[in-house]
Amino acid sequence: MLVAGLTGGIGSGKSAAAACFSALGVPLIDADRVARQVVEPGSPALVQIAAHFGQDVIRPDGTLDRARLRRIVFDKERERNWLEALLHPLIRESILDTLDRFDADGHPYAVLASPLLLETDQHLLVNSVILVDVPEAIQIERTMQRDGVDETQVHQILAAQMTRDERRQHADFILDNSGSQEQLNTAVQTLHPRLLALAAEEE
Repeated sequence: MLVAGLTGGIGSGKSAAAACFSALGVPLIDADRVARQVVEPGSPALVQIAAHFGQDVIRPDGTLDRARLRRIVFDKERERNWLEALLHPLIRESILDTLDRFDADGHPYAVLASPLLLETDQHLLVNSVILVDVPEAIQIERTMQRDGVDETQVHQILAAQMTRDERRQHADFILDNSGSQEQLNTAVQTLHPRLLALAAEEE
């Protein structure tokens, strides 16, 4: 089974593109959702996180306070490395299990949607990379509207991510999402048969 990685910088519209693939019946793994599942209340990973960072990162309902944890690790490389060393193998294992299930179900290809596809070893799990691409000015505008953050915060997030040019260099396919949702739908529908053809070559 062919695995296509879908990625893009913050505010690029990766989730909107993922929904387009799902609408075509393509099985999808959302790495962000997997990342939330491995730290659900009662999970061994959440217990280790609480022991390391303190109970302040656990909400009263027992869930992880992701915003608080993000603030702690954002500018502390050692703490971020500790967290990634704990979570990335768990996320990878879960993704592989799901891909195996999709393969056993006979799907020609699946999509792994991940904002950190190229920054982590998740890119080793895919055969092709699809980049959802927009100019940086649009990323900033969309992120400010969606998340209610100021421009300074968006620039900080962008500075911590791979640059647009670097992403484009790694991409096998580029989906331009600077237009309308309808244009994005059309771009995905155009790409779909090309991925099916690639999947047939892989067999």
